[in-house]
Parts: sequence; C-alpha cells; structure tokens
Amino acid sequence: MATSLSKQFVSFFLAFALFVTAVLGKMTCDQLDRSTCAFAVSSIGFRCLLEKHVRGVGLGEELYKCWTSSLKATVMAGWVETDACIAACSLERETVGISSDSLLDRGFMSRLC
Repeated sequence: MATSLSKQFVSFFLAFALFVTAVLGKMTCDQLDRSTCAFAVSSIGFRCLLEKHVRGVGLGEELYKCWTSSLKATVMAGWVETDACIAACSLERETVGISSDSLLDRGFMSRLC
C-alpha cells in the first residue's frame, strides 16, 4: 500500500513539475541536448555552453553536457538559434565552448551573416 502510494506521489510530482515548466515556458541550458545547446540563451538570459568530456583513458568515449555559462545576453532570452541561420553562417550546431570563441578565428568574420 505504502509503495503504491509513494509511486503515485512521485508520478504526480513529476507530472506537476513538467506542467509548471511548460506553462511558465522556462528554458534552462541543462534541458538542451548537444544538438541545440550552442548558440542558445536560457530564459533568464544566460548563454548556454556545450562541454565535451572524454571518459576513461584509452576508451575515447565522449560525453557532451550543456551548461549555463556566467555570460549574460543583453538583448534576448529563451532563444535557440534556428538551423537555417546556423547553416547560413557556416557554423556547426555542436560547437564546443562559448560560441563567441569563433570570433578569434580570422576566417570566421568573413562567413558571418
């Protein structure tokens, strides 16, 4: 009985949490996968950062994680750049690191849309 009740409570709590997130429209960087993390801004205005970790020496298994950076976007919030813009700018969706690091590449500025 107690196990059934606790399962129902957990199910209700998860459903409620998803409902509140959907209603409020909050987007956090850790909700994004590696194909949407780069060039995104969370709902509170912080830029998202894709990090790559190699797990195990010699195994070569790569793990990707989307984090919230400490860089605040001044104009937009809750934004994931479109695939059309990413392609038009000759960028890669799975860019690792802060997306403005590309500005250090001399050839990047000529491709910028």
